Amino acid sequence: MFWKPYTAKCWVKQWRQQRRQLVTTWTPLATAFNSPPFKRLNLTRNEVGLFGMGELRSYEGFYLMRENASDFAETLIKEAISAERKRNIVQIFDELSDTLCKVADLSEFIRIAHPNAKYMQAAEDACINISSTVEHLNTHKELYSALSRVVQAGDVVPTTEIDHHVAKLFLFDFEQSGIHLKEEERQKVVRLNDYILQLGQKFMHGASQPTAFPRGKVPESIRNYFPSEGDTILVSGLYTSSTNPQAREAAYRVFLYPSVKQEELLSDMIKCRHVLARTCGFETYAHRALKASTVEKPEMVEEFIDVLTTELKPRADKDFRTMENMKRRECGNSDVTVAVWDTPYFTSLMKRIALNASADEFLPYFSLGGCMEGLNNLLRSLYGISLQNTLMEPGEAWHSDIYKLSVVHEKEGLLGYIYCDFFERENKPNQDCHFTIRGGKLMPDGSYQLPIVVVMLNLSQPRWTGPTLLTPSRVDNLFHEMGHAMHSMLARTEYQHVTGTRCSTDFAEVPSVLMEYFASDPRVLRTFARHFQTHKPMSENMLQRLCNSKNLFSASETQLQVFYSALDQAYHGDPKNQGSNTTETLRKVQEKHYGLPYVEETAWQLRFSHLVGYGAKYYSYLISKSIASQIWQTYFEKNPFNREAGEKYRREVLAHGGGVPSRNLVANFLNCQLTAESLAKGLIHEIDVNDKKIEDLIKV
Repeated sequence: MFWKPYTAKCWVKQWRQQRRQLVTTWTPLATAFNSPPFKRLNLTRNEVGLFGMGELRSYEGFYLMRENASDFAETLIKEAISAERKRNIVQIFDELSDTLCKVADLSEFIRIAHPNAKYMQAAEDACINISSTVEHLNTHKELYSALSRVVQAGDVVPTTEIDHHVAKLFLFDFEQSGIHLKEEERQKVVRLNDYILQLGQKFMHGASQPTAFPRGKVPESIRNYFPSEGDTILVSGLYTSSTNPQAREAAYRVFLYPSVKQEELLSDMIKCRHVLARTCGFETYAHRALKASTVEKPEMVEEFIDVLTTELKPRADKDFRTMENMKRRECGNSDVTVAVWDTPYFTSLMKRIALNASADEFLPYFSLGGCMEGLNNLLRSLYGISLQNTLMEPGEAWHSDIYKLSVVHEKEGLLGYIYCDFFERENKPNQDCHFTIRGGKLMPDGSYQLPIVVVMLNLSQPRWTGPTLLTPSRVDNLFHEMGHAMHSMLARTEYQHVTGTRCSTDFAEVPSVLMEYFASDPRVLRTFARHFQTHKPMSENMLQRLCNSKNLFSASETQLQVFYSALDQAYHGDPKNQGSNTTETLRKVQEKHYGLPYVEETAWQLRFSHLVGYGAKYYSYLISKSIASQIWQTYFEKNPFNREAGEKYRREVLAHGGGVPSRNLVANFLNCQLTAESLAKGLIHEIDVNDKKIEDLIKV
């Protein structure tokens, strides 16, 4: 069938009318994000360089930046160790940190995000060079001694409580490399750190590899569910969305079949971490990892986990009974039981039932521009700030599809910049994350060094037929990452070393998790959940179902996170409490902390790559969730647009970054002592409230 010119003209006219309607109805911010980003024609060729940095008009600028940073670092070192020092030593250390971080953080981002290979290589070289400079600092005895004297005896110039706190943080960073030890022990620490890094990289690579299994050992009825090579099938995941319970079971048993090599890597990494901690003077690796955290000691994490385990058991068992009944109805067999490979499938199924719609039916109501407008309205209500789409100069961005936001306060003016790298492209990392490019800090002249961050997502590209549309889970991710960005934007710390997200791991996720509560509140969603074509708001029934569906089976899901956290603590705690291998430890922990039994001849932990990056800190998600939950319940549950609460949260939490010990900061803001019981109570209360909502939803 050929394309009639008349039909084409009518269609184009109709599209233009719709387009005009979009432009006149959406705000300028929404219109910008609902339109494909475009590359400006550069007729002058006068490029400003990446992020407006003149040195980075070409990739060669990285070499100049790293050399300048290394040279200036030497100047600051001489000032720090000088007997005639005039400045607070923390000011010097922070300027040293700022100098190196400006190159290291920028280079780390460009290394993974820039599409040009020359830029990527130059950035990687800069990362290596700065790492070498940092290694030199970590072995600088005079520099360490100068800082150590200040921490122990005070500075020669007036200091504040914040100065003392930041000085101790710098000192701990120093001692991570064992500089305070005898030379033989220090060399041992260096070797251990290097070996642990290598083990972690190898373990993470192995954790993502598919498992090959003899085709003949897989039941014929499910062989076609898996790709094969000759007489071997390849299982690359858990097939949690499969409607066939046999396929789910087979994938679980095959993909998680014990690997001797992975077991050796994980065991060696755990043992080396323990030796490292003991060499540095800590009881266990967990004690080393949790120093300066919100909970401070692993004993409190253990107590927190035990309280949650007791409280969650009857609630999670109820979830499992519901799943079991669903499985029996689906299979037509009253004798089947629910297993670990079933829980993701039935959670997803229950969500579809609760939504009474597929996730795709929500897509038209969540255009990217609409979501950005919703964020803007929320931030204006809470903090009096607006997100303003800002035209970039030639050469400022690393790709043509980047947006730049100026974060502007109604009275204080410009607070910082957020670069939005939202769209998928070839070779771009498939992860949603937040990068600090430049941290904020108070400058000597009283001005403030404005923060620069990048928020990275992997959304589909907008098309000329319509804007990018987000699933509900991607809306949550957008709000989450923007929570990190706002932590960076709203922090007003004296030192960049502790600005924004540069705080303890178990507090860094609080602002981002809190934003997910806003993204799950019907009152917030009503402000922007509109059909991108008709602008008709999402129906009230649809809205309520969406918000309630996010809390399905929250008891069993929380119990799973408790189990993961307990396992991480067990691996990095006292070796006397561990089994003969990592699987025996897992079996013992699972029996105590999880409601479904261990599956023989499986080794789930050998696929758990978070053990590398979050060693002894996986509990942080639960702690952050608990703190965010209590902040929500105390300040925003009654009114998510409460300006007074927003200002108080900004002033007493976000503004401090890591400049105040997070334990003190949270206790003061919530006006309570942080105990294992109080932290667990917030999560349990939320689960019970949500469970009642779900019961009402299911009845309807």
